[in-house]
Amino acid sequence: MSKSASRARLADIIHARSFGRGEITLASGRKSDFYFNLKPTMLNPEGASLLAELTFDALKDDKLDYIGGLEMGAVPLAGAIAQLSWQHGQPIAAFFVRKKPKEHGARLAVEGLAKGETLQGKRVVIVEDVTTTGGSAVKAVDAVRDAGGEVVLAFTMVDREEGANETFAQAGVPFRSLYTAAEFLKR
Repeated sequence: MSKSASRARLADIIHARSFGRGEITLASGRKSDFYFNLKPTMLNPEGASLLAELTFDALKDDKLDYIGGLEMGAVPLAGAIAQLSWQHGQPIAAFFVRKKPKEHGARLAVEGLAKGETLQGKRVVIVEDVTTTGGSAVKAVDAVRDAGGEVVLAFTMVDREEGANETFAQAGVPFRSLYTAAEFLKR
């Protein structure tokens, strides 16, 4: 399937499985008359495959060491992209950032790294399923920076276009998206 055909097919899947109308309160606290819940797309075999394929294609020239983000939205994305990157001979390891470190065990904020493995000096992309203001993803940016990693990009599947560009610019992180909300609102 061509890149444009893959992108169109994934948009159809997102629209059918993950987009809705109706009043909702977003993670940012804002009210909206439309929403995206990307979990049904991310956990669907075809949706997961297309998300990984298109995201890997968008990131493959960024010379990344790690891909990850805030739990829960980044976990299926990072895992699928890591697997695909291996298959393409350009491995990008995955991790995730806990919203709150566990109160037992190793009490880690960043999960998925083996003993002795660190983000120190590594090139990292923060991924997110849906981005409104970018506030949630900035928590992952901060955790990666605290761990010594270099956040070279924030990448979202769907940008709601409600302030994320400004938030990431303020944090000194380039921001890109696979889709924008406008692409679904005009359908």
